[in-house]
This record gives sequence, C-alpha cells and structure tokens, in this order.
Amino acid sequence: MWPVDVACGAGLAIELARARGAACAGIDASPRLVAVARDRSPDADVRVGDMHAMPWPDESFDVATSFRGIWGTTPEALGEIHRVLAPGGRFGLTVWGHIKVSPGAWALAPFRLAASTKVGNQAAMVTLGRPGVGEDLLARFGFIDVERVGVPFAWEFSDPEMYARALASTGPAYEAIQNVGEPAFLAAAADEARSHVRDGLPLRAEINVVGYLARKPGATRRETA
Repeated sequence: MWPVDVACGAGLAIELARARGAACAGIDASPRLVAVARDRSPDADVRVGDMHAMPWPDESFDVATSFRGIWGTTPEALGEIHRVLAPGGRFGLTVWGHIKVSPGAWALAPFRLAASTKVGNQAAMVTLGRPGVGEDLLARFGFIDVERVGVPFAWEFSDPEMYARALASTGPAYEAIQNVGEPAFLAAAADEARSHVRDGLPLRAEINVVGYLARKPGATRRETA
C-alpha cells in the first residue's frame, strides 16, 4: 500500500501508518513541521509543498488522508488529491464538526482575539463539517461512496499554562497573536482554562470532529492485476 498524508504537519499519521507496514508519503507547507515528520519517519517521502499542486504524478497513491488539514477555504485541494489517487483509491478526511455545541468549545475561544476579518475566515474554514457540505464537495470533485462518520476527539492538557502554550502553536492562534500580542494571548487563554480545571484531573476539551470516507471511481490495482 502506498498512502499519502496531505497537510501532514509533524507526521504523526505517517508514523502510525509506517508502524502498520505502509510505505508513506506526505506533504506540508511548513518546512519546520516537515523536518519533524522526516525525523520521525526518515524513510518516508515527506516534502515541503503546496497541497494544491502536489509534486507526484497522476495516480501515484492507493490511499490519501488528511486530518483537519483541508478546510472550507481550501476546497481545490480535493481535486489534487483525486488526481494523485489511483482508480479505486480510498480517501479519508477529518474536519471540525459543530464546534459551538461541543463540550470543549471553550478551548477554541481564544482564537476570537484575532481581527474580525480573520475570525470570519475561521468560520468559513470549518464549513466542511456542516451536514451535506462535505458530501457535496467530495462528489463535486469526483469522489463516490462518500460516508460521513463521527470521530471521537479530545484535547487534554496538564494545566492552564500548558494549554495556553500549546494553543499558541496553532495557525488561528498566530492570527490572534498578530492582533493582541503573544503575552495577551497567553494570559487570556490561561484565564479561559482556569474555570475548567478539575481537581486531580487534566484539562479536557471534547470537540466535535467529522470524518469522511470516499473512493475514486474505478478498479483498484489489485483488482486489475
């Protein structure tokens, strides 16, 4: 099996797939995260690049995944994934679901410290989790057998300060930090978390995540061999 993880970040999915015997590839726009992914999986083909213009030929992969790396604001990446998948290839995608009703919605609240235009863009980013939106988009880019599944997901942190530092490493937090400064962001995030501290237990934020499973039409390589 030859899988690719799109927007692979620090390469956790690649490392887990390799542990199951897969020879893996991955792509991410961040050189620093790709360096971590390569360190974790030195024999994987992990590249710095744009998920809208991937450097592999047509029909290169049997499987593609992306874990909260494709957004409502980057839909064209689905067309590129369809291109690099072989006929019959499988695609797995996770996106944020209904955040506002999630028990752990508080953990994302500090992102609203960004400028209003950035907050609006954040709302557009998470539209793929809305009922029917992801299914319609996958179909538009040629995927079939689309299945929507709920994905159990939770963040856990040892204390408010660790939560604040971890949150500060994310893209939406960077936008907030640009607007209010890092000290103010860290202080606001830690204050948000303190009301959710549980005696003797870690901070826990359960957030709604949606998964999609889909397939590129055609017979697989195994079926045609």
